[in-house]
Amino acid sequence: MDLFEVQSVDACGTPSFDPNAPLAVRMRPRRIEEVVGQEAILMQGSPLRRLLEGAKNGAPQASSLVLWGPPGTGKTTLAYLVARAEGHHFEELSAVSSGIKDIRDVVNSARRRTTTTGEHTVLFIDEVHRFSKSQQDGLLPAVENQWVTLVAATTENPSFSVIPPLLSRSLLLVLKPLTEEAIRTLIDRALADERGLCAAFSLADEAKEALIRLAGSDARKALTLLEAAAGAAADSSCTCIDTAHIEMAANTALVTWDKDQHYDVASAFIKSMRGSDVDAAIHYLARMLEMGEDPRFIARRVMICAAEDVGMAAPDVLSITVAAAQAVALIGMPEARIILAEAVIAVATAPKSNAVYRAIDDAIADLRAGKAGPVPRHLRDGHYSGAKALGHGTDYLYAHDAPHHVAAQQYLPDSLEGARYYQPSVNGHEELLTKRLAVLRGLLAMR
Repeated sequence: MDLFEVQSVDACGTPSFDPNAPLAVRMRPRRIEEVVGQEAILMQGSPLRRLLEGAKNGAPQASSLVLWGPPGTGKTTLAYLVARAEGHHFEELSAVSSGIKDIRDVVNSARRRTTTTGEHTVLFIDEVHRFSKSQQDGLLPAVENQWVTLVAATTENPSFSVIPPLLSRSLLLVLKPLTEEAIRTLIDRALADERGLCAAFSLADEAKEALIRLAGSDARKALTLLEAAAGAAADSSCTCIDTAHIEMAANTALVTWDKDQHYDVASAFIKSMRGSDVDAAIHYLARMLEMGEDPRFIARRVMICAAEDVGMAAPDVLSITVAAAQAVALIGMPEARIILAEAVIAVATAPKSNAVYRAIDDAIADLRAGKAGPVPRHLRDGHYSGAKALGHGTDYLYAHDAPHHVAAQQYLPDSLEGARYYQPSVNGHEELLTKRLAVLRGLLAMR
């Protein structure tokens, strides 16, 4: 069933959802006031608020939107509210399963609908980052000519996943991860609301905290787990959902400490590896394992630490942690404890550098500040017909024909020429890289 399929509409125009639909679908907000956790983009006077209230205020047709945020933060909900607020025809495509033919069919139908009935179409595309460049190009005429109001949702940075022409014709809205308080509000609402569990179940405090932690910032996951836990409680003739029911719903052992310990111990674990205190790191590893923490979660944190805090000072350590994560997934506990310990020791005892972490974040910061600039002409693709006439690839110097295999020419866009992102330390392997990089940058400057 489509997420927005309804059985009927009441006197106020509010849709009545199928009672057999999943809880996350039934509890989807029907009004702006029901949306939680996105107050920053929904405040009075904000662009999105004006779009949502545009129909009743006589505002012009809505701009196309790109909604960027983590899973379960309300991207689909906001698309639905835009469609309802505008009072237009709604179409939905998923970039996972749709192709260029589906896009053309929807666009052609929208164009005919506009011409024949005057009804405008709101097109929602979920996971738009999965569309290829040519598929995204296929949307441009429809957006440019306002045959559709596009609402595109993505979990990836649109600066890299959405083509610039489409992004420039859309309003980019960034959704924040939902806070624990927002997730708690949604759970309480689902327990009491007639669309939800209709007060048929209560939820023990410790079970609620476990559910909130398991859900992270994902509202859909929280409601899916709650519904499954209610089913488990009903099967055992209980009206109070406890931690055991949440555990059954999640199909994984829950950490038996409270949420503060979970975050505090995980934080201490990472900081001990970063600080090169191998004994403390092993202690916190043992502590998490003994308290029932998911070993896959631990493995992920170790991999992140290897990339963020060791980096190129000992680049082989990341390979060790990746292999450890794969082995943990294949073997499981209790043997996984040995594999994790090996990876933790490798990270904790390695020379440290966060130069890679700083390099990519500084580069992203420049992009977000608008310092993207066009690619220099001599670096552009010159293999297609007509490229040479545009100067693409002209005067490009092939690195392997140059002394030391380093071609002295401009590589960065004009607006970023001279930028320095990677600044290695003198620790471990980066001591060699520091010396080599000085030579390379000196050769590149000789033009």
